[in-house]
Amino acid sequence: MPEYVGAVDQGTTSTRFMIFDHDGAEVAKFQLEHQQILPRAGWVEHNPIEIWTRTAAVIQTTLQRARLHAQDITALGLTNQRETTVVWNRRTGRPYHNAIVWQDTRTDRIAAALESDGRGDVIRDRTGLRPGAYFSGGKIQWILENVAGVREAAERGEAVFGTTDTWTLWHLTGGVNGGVHVTDVTNAGRTMLMDLETLDWDDELLSFFGIPRPMLPEIRPSSEPAAYGTTIPYGPLGGEVPITAILGDQQAATVGQVCFSPGEAKNTYGTGNFLLLNTGTDRVRSRSGLLTTPAYKIGDRPAVFALEGSIAVTGSAVQWLRDQLHVITSAPQSEALARQVEDSGGMYFVPAFSGLFAPYWRPDARGAIVGLSRFNTDAHLARATLEAICYQSRDVVEAMRRDSGVALDVLKVDGGVTANDLCMQLQSDILGVPVSRPVITETTALGAAYAAGLAAGYWRDLAELRAHWAEDRRWEPTWSEERREEAYAGWRKAVTRAFDWA
Repeated sequence: MPEYVGAVDQGTTSTRFMIFDHDGAEVAKFQLEHQQILPRAGWVEHNPIEIWTRTAAVIQTTLQRARLHAQDITALGLTNQRETTVVWNRRTGRPYHNAIVWQDTRTDRIAAALESDGRGDVIRDRTGLRPGAYFSGGKIQWILENVAGVREAAERGEAVFGTTDTWTLWHLTGGVNGGVHVTDVTNAGRTMLMDLETLDWDDELLSFFGIPRPMLPEIRPSSEPAAYGTTIPYGPLGGEVPITAILGDQQAATVGQVCFSPGEAKNTYGTGNFLLLNTGTDRVRSRSGLLTTPAYKIGDRPAVFALEGSIAVTGSAVQWLRDQLHVITSAPQSEALARQVEDSGGMYFVPAFSGLFAPYWRPDARGAIVGLSRFNTDAHLARATLEAICYQSRDVVEAMRRDSGVALDVLKVDGGVTANDLCMQLQSDILGVPVSRPVITETTALGAAYAAGLAAGYWRDLAELRAHWAEDRRWEPTWSEERREEAYAGWRKAVTRAFDWA
């Protein structure tokens, strides 16, 4: 058997390819960023062609640097930014429009219309989601209604839809020459179009958005022993490798953090924050502003579900300090700057650039900095930015406790922001529970690799994967309960100042 498993991680700001060994240790990786296209306020796009060329490049570069070949890879897993919508011509391979990114708010009016006439209740009941610009269904509708010729092409069976997992898989398996048009339950479950009970597209939901069913990919398990397809010999891997796993990025991180038992939770700190709580095979309905979402489905076993709290802007707020305000020159510099002060000096920063997601769901919200005085400096702003990441996560943890009755004993964390030790200490202080970072923080790619290797027989079972998990560092709370609650009350007050702007 070949020695390694590979994973493509197609994210919001970059694409990476990683190779793991049987111990779940990183063997090699390479990563490239892609352009963030911002045509107008609230609109966020990516170039699908650029995403594919970056994907091909990171695969080729990783293999070259590691001196490995396709025959060294047992199986390949894919993980991806969810909800981001690509519509392309299956005959030519050309996208009809830039990808509309999950952060994009142009479809707010579509979501509002669904709520106004009762269709929102149907969406909540069948999909576990709430009508919102976040999800793919409205983005598909917008392209059908606003890009000339797409609806006619869709009705002819030429225009097809996919999130970026589907777009990547289609290219890896041949593209216009027989590429496979498939997604998995975790990505399909983020469209507002899939019934959580049947795990299939729902015709009534499709009618809400005017989407022809032939546009949609086939829905398959997240870990597929039969493989969705194999890579083509003339593609970036240079050989035939079975592709046996697809997982949306947050579900992949759940697998990478080995949260396989009900009650286990992880929080991923990336462009946004995403906290998932495993609820087993029970589809727990939220009363507190959370989403019910598939966590993973392994082969023919029953699907496992999760409660999810999605936060739109966390790590990207640090990018905003760097790229728009030029307060820092690199993301890691935010920690050094924030350490220059003991607290935020009474300042709160609510980074509602794309509205507020869970648990508020306020598309009308916009970013706000409140509590300013002349005393405040750029260091206070940097610290308030890190605190905002942590306060938003506490909002979600509180909602999960109300919905599930589970009080966290420890929070498992992963993603790029976890390299910021001050931010993780603040997270522990603001939550009042320990925060645990694993040795391998790239758990999104690791989870896709785990799911692919399970399907291929590279790993025996979930227990073997759990044995690989190891803690790198743990942060314990240092704030008093009085300080914690007083600071959180100030955050809740600041959040209300961000409402009713859009």
